[in-house]
Amino acid sequence: MKLDDAQKQKVSAWIEEGLKLSEIQDKLNKEFGLGMTYMEVRFLIDDLGVKLKDKPQEKPPEIPAPKPPPATGKPAQPGLVPEGDDAGDFVGGKVAVTVDQVTRPGALVSGKVTFSDGKAAEWYLDQMGRLGLAPKEQGYKPSQDDLMEFQTELQNELAKLGF
Repeated sequence: MKLDDAQKQKVSAWIEEGLKLSEIQDKLNKEFGLGMTYMEVRFLIDDLGVKLKDKPQEKPPEIPAPKPPPATGKPAQPGLVPEGDDAGDFVGGKVAVTVDQVTRPGALVSGKVTFSDGKAAEWYLDQMGRLGLAPKEQGYKPSQDDLMEFQTELQNELAKLGF
């Protein structure tokens, strides 16, 4: 199928607009009455010497880091800061999240978490997008603050891996 110069310019303009091959195929049919297969359109684009443009990918929104609470000199929760000689050795308020290299069966992604009180658990994200938490200690429930920090840290770790 031969296109005249005006039609070639029109097709080139469509490509510059960022239209996909299937969209160009539809426009050729509607505007010029040319019924072309997808492959024929691909060859036409090659013959014109024009490259298809990739649409720019949108950046995922950045998650702001949580703001630390104002320093009051008092612990946020009673029982988190040990008393006595070991008080200086304590580094509390941190939740550590890791992602498994070999994913747990039945999960999209899985890993481990250590909460601020030193208790550990395994986490997983299942096929339905549900987050599960399996503590090592039977009946253990992390604090609400730890859960919120865990979710934030998990989002950060998964974002690093492209999830």
